[in-house]
Amino acid sequence: MTSIRRRTLTLIIGLLLTGLLVISLLNLHDSNHEIAEVYDAQLAQNARLLQGVMSMPLASKDQADLYRAFNKALGEAMPKVDGHPYESKIAFQVWNPKGELLVFTASAPSFATPPAQPGYSNIDDLNGRQWRGFLLKDKDNGLQVWVGERDDVRSDLVQRIVRHTLWPNVLGSLILAAMVWLAIGWGLKPLANMAATLRARHSGSLEPMQLTPLPMELEPMQAALNRMLAQIQEMLGRERRFIADAAHEMRTPLAVLRVHAQNLLEAGTETERRESLAFLITGVDRTSRLVNQLLTMARLEPSAGKPQAQAIDLEKTVRETLIQLTPWLLSKGLELVFDVDDAHYSVKSEASAINIALTNLVTNAANFSPQHGVITVGLRHNTRSFELNVDDQGPGIDENERDRLFELFYSRGNAEGAGLGLTIVQTIAQRLGGQVHLENLATGGLRASLQIPRSPD
Repeated sequence: MTSIRRRTLTLIIGLLLTGLLVISLLNLHDSNHEIAEVYDAQLAQNARLLQGVMSMPLASKDQADLYRAFNKALGEAMPKVDGHPYESKIAFQVWNPKGELLVFTASAPSFATPPAQPGYSNIDDLNGRQWRGFLLKDKDNGLQVWVGERDDVRSDLVQRIVRHTLWPNVLGSLILAAMVWLAIGWGLKPLANMAATLRARHSGSLEPMQLTPLPMELEPMQAALNRMLAQIQEMLGRERRFIADAAHEMRTPLAVLRVHAQNLLEAGTETERRESLAFLITGVDRTSRLVNQLLTMARLEPSAGKPQAQAIDLEKTVRETLIQLTPWLLSKGLELVFDVDDAHYSVKSEASAINIALTNLVTNAANFSPQHGVITVGLRHNTRSFELNVDDQGPGIDENERDRLFELFYSRGNAEGAGLGLTIVQTIAQRLGGQVHLENLATGGLRASLQIPRSPD
């Protein structure tokens, strides 16, 4: 996995090198332009100086002596101790009105005829070297003055400027990259300290992190980690309590099963064996119900994942659940009535969770209903939620016990119950964002109401 430091350095160094390249190219372009301007100005200035000297009013003999002196002096324009290597790369030529060459340097290129147009021009000599020249025509004296220099002089100067500019930039970039590396390392030090602290923690440690001082950018991360650790602690605590309670509740039915099994082994008559076997089957059924309820509770735990809500027809879901429960209720001598308002019951929820909740409410009502009693399931609606009611004709509840009925493994007046039915219903209600209520009916019996919130438009 790419580190934050490497990603940041790659971006910063890449930007620095790109900027350096762009600046170097701009410097090269500007250097070429400025050097060309300076050298062109020097060519024009030298041509005008030479024009002024050659236009001096002298006698013919004196002019001839002047030309010879010029040629002698210009012929010595070679690299010497007191000269410059570039002297031989700069040339002068002067023609009279007849086209005769009066003054020239030894390094000057050979022309069959002078350039036709005055001003700047680029030419190639017989040796294939390029020259940049300036031709000045003296209309008063009929002279033509040409001053030129080889292009390699300018190229050499540009290369020197680029070298003198580029190497400091390259060296400075390397130094800057090292400083950026150190600066980023210093800036990421708190993050490295946090990572080191996490690596040094024991794998089973769930204590909150307390790193100080901590940059404000890392404070949300530490807070999120502490919240996660607290949630893990809470989840583990719930699991430990659940396992302890489940083990406690399983101990009694298993002990009862063992007693019935022993009685079955010790039974002396067929009647005793059948009686012990019936008790054993009843105990197995009760234990199976307890195990099934425990599995349901485990699936409904918050750690089991978020609810998979989908669009369902609530009335259809309730009808299908009641159809499944009807044979069992009839076998117990109970009557089931479904009373539903005329409305659309489309909701985004969990059909399986509603099925489990309704099954537990109807089962609970059946356990407390008298023989030939009636269980009424009602489905109502309002502007904010749907309400699923299960009414029985049992003895109702003691108001002082209302809250305890939702406690884990608390069972009242039902030897067959595991004390998990209403707890499961409450867990489902919270999972779906609704509520569950218990209230005694004025006509006798108990109403258990499950409120399911409507889906947003």
